[in-house]
Amino acid sequence: MTADAALLAQFAALDTAAVSDALDGCGLPPGQGGLRPMWDSPRVAGFAATAELEPLTCEHRGAHILTEAVEQAGADDILVIANDGRLDVSSWGGILSVGATVRSVRGVVTDGACRDVEQARGLGFPVFARGQVPATARGRLQQKSTGEPVQLGAVTVHPGDVVLADGGGVVVVPRTRAAEVLKAAQAIADREARIEAEVRAGVPLPKAMRDARLAGTEQ
Repeated sequence: MTADAALLAQFAALDTAAVSDALDGCGLPPGQGGLRPMWDSPRVAGFAATAELEPLTCEHRGAHILTEAVEQAGADDILVIANDGRLDVSSWGGILSVGATVRSVRGVVTDGACRDVEQARGLGFPVFARGQVPATARGRLQQKSTGEPVQLGAVTVHPGDVVLADGGGVVVVPRTRAAEVLKAAQAIADREARIEAEVRAGVPLPKAMRDARLAGTEQ
């Protein structure tokens, strides 16, 4: 296993809540909600492959939006699409899911709406979005950039950042601080597992679950 694959596997063993708490502790933006799995997809971790969309300003006759981004992405990547949270037009659809699956891309997170969810489900391709809408992007959106930093809600995502998405939301970890955040998140997950075990064994909740203990400053 390569170092990159091992890093992603370790993040995938955590949930977004633990990683969000670790980001908080490291002085980084925490995870965000509202980006939901569009079907009951598994947790997914990958490196960000970014693209940004914007409203169409002129007639467009070239390749469909995001096709270039899909072709540039690889097997360790999650596509991160910036579309300013728009819900009135789809920013991801079924044929794009097919193309991404062929390239073994791990999933997509789009700050906007998507469509063709049943097709993505049939492919086993994870799609995280703010909602669904059948309206096509054709005649409504154009591509602004590929492979540049983008805004995902309040978080700036750089190509190569670690992205973790599950039913709780999405977290983005700067690649340069991935090892630090991973170590902190693993410690948080371990502490919470011990606390949960105590509660299940009958320890009163106020005694087992103290803020200082959750923060790691008290045993």
